[in-house]
Amino acid sequence: MAEHKLKIGRIPYANLFPIFYMLEKECDCSRYEFIEGVPSSVNRMLRDGQVDVSSCSSIEYLRNMDKYDFIEGHSISSIGPVGSIMLFSSKPIEALDGHTILTSSQSATSVALLEIILAKSFKVKCNLKPAKLAQGCVPPDVEAYLLIGDDALKAVNYYRTRAIKKPFFIYDLGDLWHKYTCLPFAFALWIYKKDCCKEKMELLEKFKDDLNKAKNLALKNFKEIASKSPLRKVLTEGELIAYWKNVSYAFGTEHKKGFELFRKLSEELGLI
Repeated sequence: MAEHKLKIGRIPYANLFPIFYMLEKECDCSRYEFIEGVPSSVNRMLRDGQVDVSSCSSIEYLRNMDKYDFIEGHSISSIGPVGSIMLFSSKPIEALDGHTILTSSQSATSVALLEIILAKSFKVKCNLKPAKLAQGCVPPDVEAYLLIGDDALKAVNYYRTRAIKKPFFIYDLGDLWHKYTCLPFAFALWIYKKDCCKEKMELLEKFKDDLNKAKNLALKNFKEIASKSPLRKVLTEGELIAYWKNVSYAFGTEHKKGFELFRKLSEELGLI
């Protein structure tokens, strides 16, 4: 009989690179199968049983809490600026009322967070329109757009190293959430489908131990990891390390308070 392997969703963003780098470098991954995809794709694959466990959008968990469990102590969070969930706008955010904002189709959590920030913090209502967005291919007449992940990192680097003639505003959604709530924001949790892992529970427990090890090692070895990052030709070693230090990979008491508030506000706005 074929050996069971644990199917692990792998999102190829810089925020998760330290974890996967150390996981593959320091742990026995012979019984793991990594399946790559952007957050929205990995969410779908987890729902459909194509992957067993993954770092997935936090709103995916909230929309399917009866189906999922999460691994304690792990998240992709920010406590202030995150650097890779960014709103780019030709107007101040408070002047966007009634305007259209193009949003990345890669992450439902970031779109929900933007909707909450607009409604609760700035009291403005915008038309959020999903689009295939990437740094360098946004239509020139677009007034505002949301980029996430490596696309956001590259875009911020592009705009900050070039003189922009017209007024331009860049907002970090992690920073806006923290200013509004004084709490961390969990963009992703490590989650798994309850009924999908029954036959692989022992393997899942091994993965939890390996994930703990990978996280602890990653936090101590950002310099080494930066030298191996796919973004090392775009961002300097110092910029990569600073970015990773802004990411909180924990999921403690304050993170859970922020997560519960996100759940409550998402419910109020009909997002879950």
